[in-house]
Amino acid sequence: MEKGLFETLPESDMGIICGADEAGRGPLAGPVTAAAVVLPQDFPISILNDSKKMSEKERMEAEVVIKEKAISWAIVSLSHSIIDRINILQASLMAMKMAYERVASKTHVDTLLVDGNKKPDVAIPCSAIVKGDGKIPEIMAASILAKTERDRLMLLCDRKWPEYGYREHKGYPTKQHIAMIEKYGPSPITRMSFHLKSKKEDETPSLF
Repeated sequence: MEKGLFETLPESDMGIICGADEAGRGPLAGPVTAAAVVLPQDFPISILNDSKKMSEKERMEAEVVIKEKAISWAIVSLSHSIIDRINILQASLMAMKMAYERVASKTHVDTLLVDGNKKPDVAIPCSAIVKGDGKIPEIMAASILAKTERDRLMLLCDRKWPEYGYREHKGYPTKQHIAMIEKYGPSPITRMSFHLKSKKEDETPSLF
């Protein structure tokens, strides 16, 4: 966990903090999932980290503790069709806003902190923290919940469309995933707004 952020953002000045983060901005398929979390002061933050730096086992264990001990938490997933309609950035911000609003409907929140450099439009003070998922306990907790939930959804997709290998790559643009798209065509959950170059266009398929 990186330290020093609260030298510029005094925690005492922010009141009750809700952290929010998303998982699934980069994949070629599947939903984007966001979570929002309010933690108690005595939460065991030593179990938290950027979800990308944790093993699956560590994330799953932390998920149980977060859901048991958090003051409030919420998770929202938006489908590939919504992503195609409004673009991935807007879908990510919408999912974080919806997750925050679900938390705020149950628990008073003074400040929303989100991971990244863009922030959703909410009615309370909100700051976007670059690499916040490795700095702020509430954002780290949200990162873990978003990641574990999205992975769970992609396992369900793998059972429905096993030929695409979603269990292994979770929809991210791996060589295996790209090869399956080229072999079978887009799956029912492929993000059609994400243009994937074919091998005929470029020796190295890429997403842009």
